[in-house]
Amino acid sequence: MGGDLSTVTFALTVLATFVMAATAAIQAARQDFDPFGATVLAVVTAIGGGTLRDLLIGATPVFWLTDMTYLFTAVPVGLCTYFLSKQYDNTGGQRLQVLLYLDAIGLALFTLVGVQAAQNADLPVFSAIVLGCITGVAGGMFRDILCGLQPAILKQDLYASISLIGGAIFVGMLTQFNENISLIIAFLAMVFLRALVVYRNRASQTEQ
Repeated sequence: MGGDLSTVTFALTVLATFVMAATAAIQAARQDFDPFGATVLAVVTAIGGGTLRDLLIGATPVFWLTDMTYLFTAVPVGLCTYFLSKQYDNTGGQRLQVLLYLDAIGLALFTLVGVQAAQNADLPVFSAIVLGCITGVAGGMFRDILCGLQPAILKQDLYASISLIGGAIFVGMLTQFNENISLIIAFLAMVFLRALVVYRNRASQTEQ
């Protein structure tokens, strides 16, 4: 992605990389991966969505091959989170809850980065929203598949729907506000909606 995108987009991508690498490391600890496996999972999860996005829009070499910031973020974050998670008391499924709430943040961040990349490539509005969704959900989908789990996108928890809604909100807000305000509104909307779904699912399981 390099110098084509704004400083804000670069910062969002690094933050999203950090968050998604952390979710992968937590899942790796839950699945009893070794440190190497956890690192691989963290990297694939952190760069998976952006890689697919770049391939779809023909932006090659893909972003992490031209800027090592993302790998230098994903690897240490993945390892540190893995070892911390292994020490964490998992009574009551706390690690899973942390994973899900972090994943909500990663979904929102990567969705917005994907929409911005699509706009930078002069794609139509609808295509930008769809590309944002692909960017947002792909990393988590790769993580779940590598862990032998059913991807969240295939469950009835509005994972992809929230990404599409967030992308649409961002695009819509741009007609009334500047980019930063639009980013904040769309980000908060996605995190709130996703966190609400996670909370309701947890409450439903508790009642059962």
